[in-house]
Order: sequence, then C-alpha cells, then structure tokens
Amino acid sequence: MKRIWSVMLAAAVLAGCSTGTASSKSAADSSSASSSETADPSKKSDGVMTYAEYDAASADGKTEVTIEAYVQAKQSWWDDEGQGKATLYTQDPDGAYFIYELPIEENDYKKLKEGTKIQVTGYKSEWSGEVEVTDASNYKIENGTWVAEAADATNSLGDEDALLKMQNQKVSFKNLTIAASDDGGDTAYLYNYDGSGTDGDDLYFKASNDTGTYTFTVESYLCDKDSDVYKTVKELRVGDTVDMEGYLYWYEGVNPHITSVTVK
Repeated sequence: MKRIWSVMLAAAVLAGCSTGTASSKSAADSSSASSSETADPSKKSDGVMTYAEYDAASADGKTEVTIEAYVQAKQSWWDDEGQGKATLYTQDPDGAYFIYELPIEENDYKKLKEGTKIQVTGYKSEWSGEVEVTDASNYKIENGTWVAEAADATNSLGDEDALLKMQNQKVSFKNLTIAASDDGGDTAYLYNYDGSGTDGDDLYFKASNDTGTYTFTVESYLCDKDSDVYKTVKELRVGDTVDMEGYLYWYEGVNPHITSVTVK
C-alpha cells in the first residue's frame, strides 16, 4: 500500500531501475563530503550508532538516532511547499535503514549515487510495521562507498521472524513461479493491490514456491513505468519462472519492493 502524499512527485532516481534524474531544495544543517575515507564500511564515526544500537532503540517516533549508511536506492524526490524531500534505501554490512522524507538540497541530492555514504540524524519510527528514520534534522554526505550484495531471502519466505531480521535490506528471491494475481483467473499482475489503478501506478504480482504464494510490488516511486522491471512485469505470464531482486519493505507484513525480474 502506498502512502498518500499531498504533493506531486517531481522525479525519481533509481538504482537498478534504469531511469531518472532528480532535483531538490534546502535541508536543515546539511554539509558536504567529510575529509576522511572509510576503509571499513562497518566502522562508525564518533557519535554514530552501530546497527545493533539502532536496532535496539525504540521505534516510538520520539527516540533520536544518528545513523551512517550507504545509499542503495533513491525512491523519490518531490517538492513539499518549497522544501525538497527524498526517500532512501540505505544499508551497511550489519543492517538496513529506510530514510523517509529526508529534507535535502538539490546539489546534494544529485551526489547520492548507489553506494554513497551518508550520515543522518532523525527519529526512529514505525509505520504499519515498516521501521524507518523520519523527521531528519540534518544530514552529511561523507567520503566512502559501499554497495550491498543482495542477500538470498528465498528460504525465508513464509518465515516472518526471519524476514523481519532482514527488513529494508537488498534481497533476492530465486526460482519462483508466477501465480495468478486475480482469484481464479490468469492475470499475472494488477495495477495497485486491488486492481483499481492504471498504467504508471504500482504493480502487484504473486509468485510461489513449495512453501506458499507471496505478493511482490513494483513501487512506482522507486521504479516507474519506463523502468526495465516495470516493463518486464507487464510481460509476465502465469507459470513463468523468475529470479528477482529488490528491497525488503514492510506494510502490514512483508511487502518487497522489486527492482529487477529475470524470466528464466
């Protein structure tokens, strides 16, 4: 399910989705790259939480956190009454951080490529099961790059506790079979979760293995209708065998945001 935003999406820049450019405007207390290169992607700067410390913090929306991670994908940028904002999938070798509506300057947003290191101070929150960093007060783009390998989550399908430990991480699902998205029919995907949308809206589709049938999403703010994955899903047929990659987002349960689909 997509959050309803009161402003029009301006642009999307995507890692692994083959689309996009972006712009943005102003952020509170931002700065450019730091002077030191990070050789160990697990090492944190002074005053920055380890992933274990972040994971243990309360997600009550009142607990301030300062995290340091590497951008894996940029979900979107939009203008909110003159303030540019962006939503980021970020990760370090120990875990992942979903940064929601980060206020960010235009020039800095353009610097956020796949693997860019960023430090963010905000509040740890939860929305419909999705744990995220919200209400950021400042950010800092730092030297150092690191790109996560997709963790194979195939064997964890059906095990919510195991998947929770991988929340927001870059993951893969292998050798799944496309199932009908409409009950008793042969439709391989729907626009929106209930079929109420049109071309350009989120795509929802189902795939199964011997443990069950699961729902996956091409989030249009992450991978729009011109992206390779959006086009590929629209060509799927019930019975196709696929490998997939994406991010282990959560909405009232597991809701993977898929960025790549390969038909075998």
